[in-house]
Amino acid sequence: MEIGIDSFAMLLTDPATGRLQSAIDRMESVLAEIELADQVGLDIFGMGEHHRENALDSAPAVILAAAAARTKSIRLTSAVAVLSAADPVRLFQEFATLDLISGGRAEIVVGRGSSVEAYPLFGFDLRDYDALFAEKLDLLLRIREQPSVKWQGRFRPAINGEGVFPRPHQPKLPIWLGVGGTPESFVRAGTLGLPLMVAIIGGSFERFLPLVDLYRRAWDAAGHPPKDQMVGVHALGFVGETDAAAREAFFPGWFQMFTDAGRERGWPPPTKAQFDHMCSPGGAFLVGSPQTVAAKILHINNTLRGVSRITFQMSTAALETEAMRRSIELLGTDVAPLVRGQG
Repeated sequence: MEIGIDSFAMLLTDPATGRLQSAIDRMESVLAEIELADQVGLDIFGMGEHHRENALDSAPAVILAAAAARTKSIRLTSAVAVLSAADPVRLFQEFATLDLISGGRAEIVVGRGSSVEAYPLFGFDLRDYDALFAEKLDLLLRIREQPSVKWQGRFRPAINGEGVFPRPHQPKLPIWLGVGGTPESFVRAGTLGLPLMVAIIGGSFERFLPLVDLYRRAWDAAGHPPKDQMVGVHALGFVGETDAAAREAFFPGWFQMFTDAGRERGWPPPTKAQFDHMCSPGGAFLVGSPQTVAAKILHINNTLRGVSRITFQMSTAALETEAMRRSIELLGTDVAPLVRGQG
């Protein structure tokens, strides 16, 4: 099982001073986090995409390219690229370039995006949410197969055989499909033969098994090789020396992020009781000591009947710089060996 980290490169407000983090300091800390993840042997680092005042990740490929120059082994991916609001040609070029810079370590996770600010920003209508994604995914996959394509769609000018360059170092740039809870998305990934990345940020892992089974049945029905099937899980997580230390470091940033999200989306404010439940054995947060987190990862693997990749979204604790660094270290040096030893 591959283990890694996803970052949203969010700016958080220091509760002690009421001041927002410095953008330049936060960007440096993000790059340092990726460098440390590489040093402690983690497999993957993903950069999210948001287009808002408190986020620095509107151009994830640029951040990942900077990280590529500071790392040696860790794979670098989007988490997720909002394909519906992007140009598939440009997205492929950016990550093909990243692949060359990194010596063949680039991947793309594409999705429709749970945050929708990119749609009006780039001139797209949210009423076309599904159609945009289907059309642009088709073009992206065609470009991956060959540099010269003839293609025509509704939302982008036609391509009449012009070449799309550069080509990546890898023979086939990995493209994962990022999904939430929509059954059709799981079926689409299986039908197209794409690796699946499931975002699980609440509830329980058990409720996703029927959806993952849809993916596997669609995969089999389409006749794709069983060995190529991969299921990944993206979850909120943080590792501390003890369960209590991990919760204490993670809670303030989580509370701030989900309070802000609730205000935007009409959700009620989060509570400490909800947080504690999500950190409990039955909840969906991977927060705790190395032993606690490793046990929950193995539980996910058993529950979903085989998981190829787990990525932690721990950047809600970005204000706790030393705790963040220690969490990354523990994930690589303690959690990963415990999981792989049982795998």
